[in-house]
Amino acid sequence: MTQRAPSGLDVTLLDELRSAVPGGVLTAAEDLIAYGFDGTFYERTPPVVVLPASTAEVSAVHRIATAHRIALTPRAMGSGLSGGAVPLDGSIVLGVARMDRILEIDEVDRVAVVQAGVINARLQAEVEARGLFYPPDPSSLRQSAIGGNVAENAGGARCLKYGVTGDYVLALEVVLPDGTVIRTGGRTVKNVTGYDLRRLFTGAEGTLGTITEITLRLLWKPKYARAALAVFARIDDAAEAVNAVMASGVLPTAIELVDNLTLRCIEANAPLGLPLAADAILIFGVDGNYEDVLNDELATIERITRAHGAGEVRVADSEAETERLWNARRSISPALARRRPNKLGEDVCIPPRAIPALIRRVREIAAKHALEIPLFGHIGDGNLHPNILCDKTDKEEMARVAIAAREIFEATVELGGTLSGEHGIGLLKKQFMELDVGAEALAVMRAIKAAIDPLSIMNPGKIFPDPGGIDAFRL
Repeated sequence: MTQRAPSGLDVTLLDELRSAVPGGVLTAAEDLIAYGFDGTFYERTPPVVVLPASTAEVSAVHRIATAHRIALTPRAMGSGLSGGAVPLDGSIVLGVARMDRILEIDEVDRVAVVQAGVINARLQAEVEARGLFYPPDPSSLRQSAIGGNVAENAGGARCLKYGVTGDYVLALEVVLPDGTVIRTGGRTVKNVTGYDLRRLFTGAEGTLGTITEITLRLLWKPKYARAALAVFARIDDAAEAVNAVMASGVLPTAIELVDNLTLRCIEANAPLGLPLAADAILIFGVDGNYEDVLNDELATIERITRAHGAGEVRVADSEAETERLWNARRSISPALARRRPNKLGEDVCIPPRAIPALIRRVREIAAKHALEIPLFGHIGDGNLHPNILCDKTDKEEMARVAIAAREIFEATVELGGTLSGEHGIGLLKKQFMELDVGAEALAVMRAIKAAIDPLSIMNPGKIFPDPGGIDAFRL
């Protein structure tokens, strides 16, 4: 008879894991609980957590998992918003938090080489101290790790001007399901040798392998950064103003939308003097090396937003005021958490022309199902975050939440958009994958998964829909 540990795992398996990762295997209930959830309300306690400190240890864990036919769920800091880091089917959590070294910052090649557990904000501070710049800035940058950012192809406010995480990934070290370690890409900006495997693993959400090391492209840090706030009595006017600014030739670093409900949540959490009578505000960021150019851009933004209904435009006159505006934006998630116990956070992305239409549809859906749906996000690139506030213990309310989420997804695709701009698919949106990409493209994705992970041990239950598709969607 096979001997079992308290976690339900084979004792032999646990012994092998402990031998491969000395001091890095967790089995105590209080430890396991902490690795069973992410930024969503999904929860599933893993049977064991393994925290390797090197690529060699990650490879050993993969080989053990393959030999025992047991699933692995790679995990960085667990701040994701799609359920991608939640372990299913008795999956072992393979955490990379101990792999947190910045291995190199090269000012000539303008690259940073980091392990997967390095926190985004720490990397930004280190490179900026050298006059360099790493643009991707997810709202969770103070908590999220680069490995997780790459796995989800994370974005952020500055992506309007600078692009998403994947645009800065030059090379990856990845451990394949069977423990094989590969390196793909290099330190050059141009690299078209063979298939672009960097792109394949970036955004794959841990379903093809575990990312252990990343080489990132860096820029020179702009000398100046400014911000402005435009206040609107109608959210439709704010949306139209965004398209007008983008058509003017000005390329802001960021344009962020915050609707009235979100404003009220922010002020209730930590009063910042935001205009609570507004239906919506826009926060604009601009940066560059010439202050007079920034002043001209801000003047253009003020002129256009006023012409499209902004009753007030405030241009930040100091770094402190600029930071105050961005702190207000970054405080949204904790502010919403104070209003209701739970939230279903979305990150649909739509073409600029469809932004006003989607805003109207979201508000109609909220009214139809008697739900509060604060609306905010990176409106400059069409990446909006309708968050459905709820209480997951209220079954009747959660049934309405599920219907509302489905209608938002369907409206997004109908308007030419996509399910995710930066959060990934994970558990939350997998049932809608065929609606977005089509049956043929989904079949190609399944074939790639089967070729690289024939035993299906890498992060099972994520991205690919369960039988039943949309009709099987549940929360």
